[in-house]
Amino acid sequence: MNVIIRTIIFSSLIAALGKGLGNPTQAVAAKNKSPNIVVIFMDDMAYADIGPFGATAYPTPNLDRMAKEGRKFSDFYVTQAVCSASRAGLLTGCYNVRVGIFGALGPKSTQGLHKDEVTLAEICKQKGYATAIYGKWHLGHHKPFLPMQHGFDDYFGLPYSNDMWPYHPGVLHLPMKERLKRWPHLPLIDKNKIINPQVSGKDQEQLTTQYTERAVQFIEKNKSNPFFLYIPHSMVHVPLFVSDKFKGKSKSGLFGDVMMEVDWSVGQILETLRKHKLEKNTLVIFTSDNGPWLSYGDHAGSAGPLREGKGTMFDGGCRESTLMWWPDTIPANSNCKTPAMTIDILPTVAEIIGANLPNHKIDGKSILNLVTGKNDKSPQEAYYFYYGQQLQAIRMGKWKLHFPHSYRTMAGNPGGTGGIPTKYSQSKIGLSLFNLHNDIAESIDVKANHPKVLAKMLKLGEKMRKELGDQGSKGKGQRSAGRLPKI
Repeated sequence: MNVIIRTIIFSSLIAALGKGLGNPTQAVAAKNKSPNIVVIFMDDMAYADIGPFGATAYPTPNLDRMAKEGRKFSDFYVTQAVCSASRAGLLTGCYNVRVGIFGALGPKSTQGLHKDEVTLAEICKQKGYATAIYGKWHLGHHKPFLPMQHGFDDYFGLPYSNDMWPYHPGVLHLPMKERLKRWPHLPLIDKNKIINPQVSGKDQEQLTTQYTERAVQFIEKNKSNPFFLYIPHSMVHVPLFVSDKFKGKSKSGLFGDVMMEVDWSVGQILETLRKHKLEKNTLVIFTSDNGPWLSYGDHAGSAGPLREGKGTMFDGGCRESTLMWWPDTIPANSNCKTPAMTIDILPTVAEIIGANLPNHKIDGKSILNLVTGKNDKSPQEAYYFYYGQQLQAIRMGKWKLHFPHSYRTMAGNPGGTGGIPTKYSQSKIGLSLFNLHNDIAESIDVKANHPKVLAKMLKLGEKMRKELGDQGSKGKGQRSAGRLPKI
């Protein structure tokens, strides 16, 4: 947009605000005509794996700068602490249980994201945005489910997790013929075409660089037009791989090297935005799909003060270190402590760009007020945490209620070394209420002291069970995943 025209529009809007004819949200939309959207989505990155959230073993200067120039979200969640389920929540604005995506879809799966679900990319396409994804998809690897069929103009990356291949640690003792029965060769896809049917370890070393180069090229190509760019990194999911330029650079092991390369990737993207003077018209979101895979020990990150990790709905599994960056719109060097979730990103983006929400029900609500720092009021009464199809917990303000459930734990043990995991043990938790403002580790049950809070949250749980089910009982609001037709 011509700078003079933009100035006139913004000045007119400010005048209108003075007359009570507008609101701050409209001001954001007017000042930032068709703002670009970039979402960087890590894989298995833990809460304390970046400098702004406590990492000290290796440097993350670009993420540190992003935090200083933007806003931390210290209480930001994903829908479920496992790959496919988490990505479904981000891209649809729905709890994954609502859209029928559970766990981590593997190479033998015949399911994927249903064609009728509306993705974040399709929201942006309403307003003429160029859209691209460079990285791990993991919402169905068959052609009907791939990104190009869900609103993306371009796709390059892996269709599922990088350990779903014949070199998985669990099958290395078997002959290759037997390995392939469980895990076929890992493909690399460009648009809808497999361009490398047998990805090797050497190939994986280049993935972070390739995703980054594609992202930079996409920004360069679309610098004069609005765009949505989604970069779901394959790292730091095991097995860990890093390019030669970062091998040994961290002096803290392979995990540190990989995190430094991811930080470099973020820096390349932000620098490209600055180069083309797009930084004040681009919202960049950095977060992760779930917490650390603790059984992998030195090849997994740290949840810091949070309890447990990936595969549990304690905060170590589902609370993610999150940064948002939008100079002159987001308050610099600030921190939002109000709970929010990936389901809220889609409706927030829709409000920012003036797009319509899907006709079907979604669970997310716009958190633009939290993003811009206008106020700290949550649009959600509570957030709900399913694992599989079991409702395990609820977050309401500072309170988190756990329903009785089993969970996996390392029970304080360090995990494996060198990429070989150790085994979890199983534990159980009874009905428990935690005050996360005083007890971030979810360790002190206070339900006896707060009967009214407990009663309210129990009622919320019953209401959600009717909507989305629980442990095999189907809720009235559940929809089906996409499925390949039976032959």
